[in-house]
Amino acid sequence: MTERLKDTFKHAPDGIKAMLALEASIRKSGLEPSLMELVKMRASEINGCAFCIQMHSTDARAHGESELRLYMLNAWRESPLYNERERAALAWTEALTRLSETGAPDEDYALIKKAFSETEQVNLTLLIGSINAWNRLQVGFRAQHLPEGQRVAV
Repeated sequence: MTERLKDTFKHAPDGIKAMLALEASIRKSGLEPSLMELVKMRASEINGCAFCIQMHSTDARAHGESELRLYMLNAWRESPLYNERERAALAWTEALTRLSETGAPDEDYALIKKAFSETEQVNLTLLIGSINAWNRLQVGFRAQHLPEGQRVAV
């Protein structure tokens, strides 16, 4: 695979700054860092974004996430390793990432409504939208993931 465009950040600095500001607000929202990384990983798996999978698996480990839970993420529905709140967030992530297929089902919304406050629901949805936007930038321009253990500096 060949990168289509190098250093996308420099080509739209205002847009990237806005996305980074959204990320910063979500980080301060009170959602658990481990939950946020699972959401980012799951959306990135669905979207096939190697760049983001590498980044968020590294970040998840830094937040204490276990290797087994990262390995099992693609099969979270069949694994007892995830709690009710994580399951609700992962179901909502899948529903919104595959929006054209799912239409955001009432069943998935009922799960987040039970597990998250209204403010958390909005912040979770912003998180899912944000990672999907990042995935589209990285996949669309064929961004290469970094070597193991390295993190992009923004």
